[in-house]
Amino acid sequence: MYIVGSYAIAVILCIVTMLCWGSWANTQKLAQKSWRFELFYWDYVIGIVLMSLIFAFTLGSSGEQGRGFISDLGQADWQNIGNAFLGGIIFNAANILVAAAIAIAGMSVAFPVGIGIALVLGVIINYLAIPQGNPIWLFAGVLLVTLAIILDALAYKKQASQAQKIPAKGIILSVVGGILMAMFYRFVASSMVSDFSNPEAGLLTPYTAVVIFSIGIFASNFVFNTLLMKKPFEGSPVTYNQYFAGKLREHLTGVLGGMIWSVGMSFSIIAAGKAGFAISYGLGQGATLVAALWGVFIWKEFKGAKGTSGMLTAMFALFLVGLGMIIYAGS
Repeated sequence: MYIVGSYAIAVILCIVTMLCWGSWANTQKLAQKSWRFELFYWDYVIGIVLMSLIFAFTLGSSGEQGRGFISDLGQADWQNIGNAFLGGIIFNAANILVAAAIAIAGMSVAFPVGIGIALVLGVIINYLAIPQGNPIWLFAGVLLVTLAIILDALAYKKQASQAQKIPAKGIILSVVGGILMAMFYRFVASSMVSDFSNPEAGLLTPYTAVVIFSIGIFASNFVFNTLLMKKPFEGSPVTYNQYFAGKLREHLTGVLGGMIWSVGMSFSIIAAGKAGFAISYGLGQGATLVAALWGVFIWKEFKGAKGTSGMLTAMFALFLVGLGMIIYAGS
């Protein structure tokens, strides 16, 4: 299987993760004009599973190092399979809440609040489990990211007071989703081998862990998303008949969104072999910056709001410096 050979390559993969995790929601925004996000989300989950299998049967099954996907799956202990599967369930609950928050509050609000909280708590949880990297630089970077989140919230408050007020439940959903999002990565990491080149028996290689994690998302979606379809956060209930009546373009948009996110997840897990789980997760969750850029400059979510440009500029600056510190922490 393919294994990252240096910290520099690991950082590059983490940056790709950041771009993917910060950009997938654009597919939801595109589909939102004619397609409810509860229906979009089914295709999104299918895209996650498809991409994880593509990685497993290509990068995860080639090369001389490590353990191929099929043989790895056959030797795995059920406890480790269960941990990766549980990580998928927790992520799915968190992601549905954040996706709902995007629909209510917008990308430039829901992502910085929800994923920002996930970044801070997730780095702490993963670092305490496996300390890797300089803690001073790492947590200083996390502190700057936290300040950026506060600035974004202040800009949102100012914007909301000048435009049609967005329901507070959008913020509440972002916060709850962010707390759950901080927890899923540790369950996946705990199921994995510590040495990718010489994997221990019973544990999962990164490619297998991502596949099991994705199956956990897919299986739990029959519970979470079905409930959401019947009792949505916004709007009237939707049915499976509406889903199957959707146009091919609408379905493919959701699948593309899931595949984009899954590329990010796979690269993050692969990069953790050199960067460590705390740094790999923290850099990936810099997706907050990417999503905020999309929300501000492409979707114009702060258009017409006076006095927010300075806050947003400071927010982006703090994010960039904070992410730089997180990268330096592992060098």
